Amino acid sequence: MNLPLFIGLRYTKAKRKNHFISFISLISMAGIALGVMTVIVVIGVMNGFNKEFQQRMLSTVSHATISAFSGEHLNQWQQAVDQVKARDQVLGAAPYIRTEGMLQGFRTEGALIQGIMPELEQQVTEFQNAMRYGSLEDLQAGKFNIILGVDLAAHLGIGPGDTVMLYVPEFRTTAVGVTPRLKRFTVTGIFEVGMYEYDFKLGLIHLEDARKLLRLPEGSAEGVRIKVDDLMQAPRIARDLAPELDGFYRIRDWTQEHVNFFKATRTERMVMFIILSMIVAVAAFNILSTLVMLVTEKQSDVAILRTLGMSGGKIMGIFMVSGTLIGLIGTTIGTILGLVTAANINSIMKTLEGWFNTEFLSKDVYYITEITADLRTADVLLIVGIAFGLSVLATLYPAWRAARVEPAEALRYE
Repeated sequence: MNLPLFIGLRYTKAKRKNHFISFISLISMAGIALGVMTVIVVIGVMNGFNKEFQQRMLSTVSHATISAFSGEHLNQWQQAVDQVKARDQVLGAAPYIRTEGMLQGFRTEGALIQGIMPELEQQVTEFQNAMRYGSLEDLQAGKFNIILGVDLAAHLGIGPGDTVMLYVPEFRTTAVGVTPRLKRFTVTGIFEVGMYEYDFKLGLIHLEDARKLLRLPEGSAEGVRIKVDDLMQAPRIARDLAPELDGFYRIRDWTQEHVNFFKATRTERMVMFIILSMIVAVAAFNILSTLVMLVTEKQSDVAILRTLGMSGGKIMGIFMVSGTLIGLIGTTIGTILGLVTAANINSIMKTLEGWFNTEFLSKDVYYITEITADLRTADVLLIVGIAFGLSVLATLYPAWRAARVEPAEALRYE
């Protein structure tokens, strides 16, 4: 066996004259294990939240959107639909009209009103699967029916069969002055997506009713929403579709429509990763302290080895082996604990909720009420690499000090 490796392993396993050194070694090992476990669990849970949030959000928004460059409405939306549906990657396309309005039931609340064609909408979104009452097919042209999010309906104090007054920011001049445009709608359905942005802020009406309400030209729409076969390939497919549309159209994919959200989540994840990595850094400093004390305790041994002809590089190797082994054991234990904890995080949280008789993720506050972890191999390997790398770096200074021990000085009082 390599001599520095052999001696380094002996130093790590041997009982210390100074028991405080052994205690600090265990604390260092436990600190690295705790740090690695914490980073793996937190990053895994953040990935799980982002994945769940993204899936819910993208189930109700389009993978890509076609609109007019001028900001006006598309007068020939059917032509755009036919063009994009000719591509094999496109699963569906549907027109829409979007406006903001004020809904009045027993209470009044602002809302985003979206005009859709029910038969085509089911090809691009999952609203039909989110219906708690009624169906998208209940939206019929000229009937002036509306489907509301569950929280919005509850806030307005209305339910299926009730009527609601819709005010839109399109003013008209009458004998009594300027008045907003308004229309009475009948509630025929309730949906629940599981996201506040939709459940509390969105109302669905038929495309023709939206066109009449806003007095838009016959056959026009604000844009066309597209669903593709591979969500992650939507940016590439959108770029491929752009040349096939004439110059009056522009196409944007979901990463552009929600760029601020994804930038925020990436920044949050990176900052959290850096902050939690500080736990591992503190544990690595404990390794440094342990080795400094170990070098002081083993000065006479080092002096004898130097007298026998061992080089400074091999002396460094002895103490680097000892510190690296502490980091390796701590990192391994932390990785195992982190993977096991992340895999069972939902069960653990439910157990804790039962013990403390509380609800950590209340539905009234959070979008997602269940914790899931999305463990990615690249993230785990990065965390393990950083922890092990810091452990190795922490051994360099103590090992360098050991290599500089002068045999005559160390053995003067022996």
